[in-house]
Amino acid sequence: MALVLNIETATTNCSVSLSKDGETLVLKEDNSLEYSHAELLHVFIKDVFKTANIASNEIDAVAVSKGPGSYTGLRIGVSSSKGLCYALNKPLISISTLESLAHQVNIEEGFIVPMLDARRMEVYSAIYTSHFKQYRAIKAEIITQDSFSDLLSNDKVYFIGSGVQKTKAVIKHPNAFFVEGKLPSAKEMALLSELKYKKSDIEDVAYFEPYYLKDFVAIKGKAH
Repeated sequence: MALVLNIETATTNCSVSLSKDGETLVLKEDNSLEYSHAELLHVFIKDVFKTANIASNEIDAVAVSKGPGSYTGLRIGVSSSKGLCYALNKPLISISTLESLAHQVNIEEGFIVPMLDARRMEVYSAIYTSHFKQYRAIKAEIITQDSFSDLLSNDKVYFIGSGVQKTKAVIKHPNAFFVEGKLPSAKEMALLSELKYKKSDIEDVAYFEPYYLKDFVAIKGKAH
């Protein structure tokens, strides 16, 4: 039973929600084509408190989307969340960006693949069951016509997120379904942050860093 401020800034969607017992009370977000988090985030935080008529020190915790996603967006969200935790003496909860994105899909069977656009034909993705159990861990991968073929051969697969457009252009399997126009939102963080709060699954505010999932590029040494 918790009152949680949820912050999502991993993509172009600057999103803030206030949730109670896993239910969203107030949601404020702006999905501009350009990143506007630096200008909007603190305004949105004030707005959700004002709309809910709740003082900031009444919350039980701050939850932040931890990535993967935009380097700048994640830095802004995490630094703001940590600042609030220090100022209010509240615990910090981190939520997987892809896990909360997966919760925007409601299916009876099959798999959910939340994916965020990376460079060129690359995406950051994970795989979840219809009950939101992680089937495959998060990884960066280049999309080809054979991507996810093992899943698609036997089950329906629902793709969602900013990586959908490039994936839709390549994967033509009849079991592939594309949920377009969706980005991670603080709305879906409500249930996940409540579950973590109940388990006291919190972060060390001083040392917590976003999950960037950056690739390491091996550079060949010069021949001698």
